[in-house]
Amino acid sequence: MSPSPNGDASRAPSSTGAPQSLLSPAVAALRSLALVGPAAAGKTSLLEALLLQAGAITQAGTVERGNTVSDFDPLERRLQHSLHSSVVHLEHGGVRIHAIDTPGAADFIGQSLPALEAVDTAVLVLNAQSGLEPMASKMMETAAQRGLCRLIVINKIDLAELDLPGLLAQIRAVFGRECLPLNLPAEGGRRVLDCFYNIIGQADFSSVGLAHQALVEQVVEVDAAFVDRYLSEGDVDPRELHAPLEQALREGHLIPVCFTSARSGAGVAELLDVIERLLPNPAEGNPPLFLRGEGPEALPLQALPEPSAHVLAHVFKIISDPYLGKMGVMRVHQGTLRRHSQLFIGSARKPFRVGHLFLLQGGRHVEVEQALPGELCAIAKVEDLHYDAVLHDAPEDAHIHLRPLDFPVPVHGLAIRPVRHGDEQKLWEQLSRLVEEDPCLRLDQAGQTLETVIYGLGELHLRLLLERLRESYKFELHTQPPRVAYRETISAAAEGHYRHKKQSGGAGQFGEVYLRVEPLARGAGFEFVDAVKGGTIPGQFMPAVEKGVRSALETGVVAGYPLVDLRVTVFDGKHHSVDSKEVAFVTAGRRALIAAVQEARPLVLEPVVHLEVQAPEAAIGDITGDLAARRGQVNGTDSPLPGRSIVRGLAPLAELSQYQSRLNALSSGQGRYSVQLSHYEAVPSHTQSQLIAAYQAQEED
Repeated sequence: MSPSPNGDASRAPSSTGAPQSLLSPAVAALRSLALVGPAAAGKTSLLEALLLQAGAITQAGTVERGNTVSDFDPLERRLQHSLHSSVVHLEHGGVRIHAIDTPGAADFIGQSLPALEAVDTAVLVLNAQSGLEPMASKMMETAAQRGLCRLIVINKIDLAELDLPGLLAQIRAVFGRECLPLNLPAEGGRRVLDCFYNIIGQADFSSVGLAHQALVEQVVEVDAAFVDRYLSEGDVDPRELHAPLEQALREGHLIPVCFTSARSGAGVAELLDVIERLLPNPAEGNPPLFLRGEGPEALPLQALPEPSAHVLAHVFKIISDPYLGKMGVMRVHQGTLRRHSQLFIGSARKPFRVGHLFLLQGGRHVEVEQALPGELCAIAKVEDLHYDAVLHDAPEDAHIHLRPLDFPVPVHGLAIRPVRHGDEQKLWEQLSRLVEEDPCLRLDQAGQTLETVIYGLGELHLRLLLERLRESYKFELHTQPPRVAYRETISAAAEGHYRHKKQSGGAGQFGEVYLRVEPLARGAGFEFVDAVKGGTIPGQFMPAVEKGVRSALETGVVAGYPLVDLRVTVFDGKHHSVDSKEVAFVTAGRRALIAAVQEARPLVLEPVVHLEVQAPEAAIGDITGDLAARRGQVNGTDSPLPGRSIVRGLAPLAELSQYQSRLNALSSGQGRYSVQLSHYEAVPSHTQSQLIAAYQAQEED
């Protein structure tokens, strides 16, 4: 499966401390990268151009024709947008390159972020015309947090009316002065000139010589010996700088910038050479963030890219394949993963056998015998596989995991039910499979509202999920906004009493309960106190009283929502030596609580969320005004990128129904928002009256 070495004897000492001379030649000849960045930057087209340049394909497909290698899903081809991450491989100059194409839309970041757990280099692809967008900042920030080497590619340099010097200046202003051009466009963007090995040539802007000098000075800064040589000799042969270059990449001291046009091919061959000659192999990048153990006691663990070590592999993607069943796509970090070998999944005690091992080429599966450290491969027909699973072949590695990614919380909900009665269980199973594929989807069976609710990152996210259900699984669905999860509580202390007495021939039922309710602090939950003295309610019946109380808490009293944040103290009651039974005290406890709550100035509470809105700076005034009209409270604003602003505040969740549509109107489709539950607080009095009236009408029906 692995290529032959490229014979580069100048490779650096590995970041793990193992000298490169001890590194397997096959592992030294591996590169892995993820193409990340905003939508419409041309990531899919650039990968197609790289595949063509490397001879992996004989003709380049296009997104418009729907015949690219990485966008193979029918829905992707119809919409002409990447919706899933896709893995491909190619060979160039004696190295094997594993590359991941990722979606650029913010709604599909649950597919993009996990790709950063599988590679040594994050390649940020930017549209030369559109420039920096919020997705670029998010992916660069996450790549830096994961310790990845970073490379920026400015694509579409053949478009008219570009300001490439201005874009390069903006990149350096936002991402740091360590962003330096590795090559520069020439002849109006028809070709590029190398600035690392080369010092002469006429570029479209700037100077090749000055760019070369800046690169060399930036690289030698990490090695005192080279600094001395540079100061004394005036220049250093770049071919000697591989070790400090890799160190500079690892430390984020250098973020190279390359220029390309996937459409014309300008800079594509040069980019392929950069990947081969300058990007890190599995031992030169920073080691993955593995931990052994759970919680605060977990300790860092260093995986070594040694083929002879025991196996550690991490699942970064799940695919539900209609023919192969569940497929786990993984990065091998340590050891050699072989077909027919036995592996454990996390802390599972029972191993499974690797029946099939694949290299992925978009939608095509190439069966192989083994995968080495640094390679991306896939295992099929193992139902226990899941995203973020660590596979290993040693029982002592049962509690190893990667430091988790920080995913945005899915908050855009949709209540769904099948058109055909009886398909509920089948729908739940299919939804569960789709949720397994995307860490930013969440499926809930709302106990309070009895709704099946799917949560995603936005309207587009959920709309395309529904299209997959219709096209792939032939489901027709009814959808509606989910009901808001209101709560009930009390604002004063009160007492309640109920006597349950039933006589219908033979043994009767009798139970009497006196109780007191008191409000607790918001978020305190529920307390049940047995303060009965003298045995007026025998101890064996107190669990029945509590059961009745809890049943009333679950169903609510005034508006049909769960009761929270109160203390219930049972202080008296009566029993009958013959007729008292558990069922009688269940009923008495429930009805006594209802009576007490009705006298305790009940309140309906609504969820209030932390809200973060990202939008163009020009739209912020309209957005803050709209939030005020929705009973929102703006706490502050920020400007992480030129022309972009973030508004942070609080808002009632009930006021954010269909908010993305409103935000699209206010921001010309460029606004995004996220929410996270903050707290519950009382609804306005008119809203409470409406909720109570609706509940009473429902009860009467």
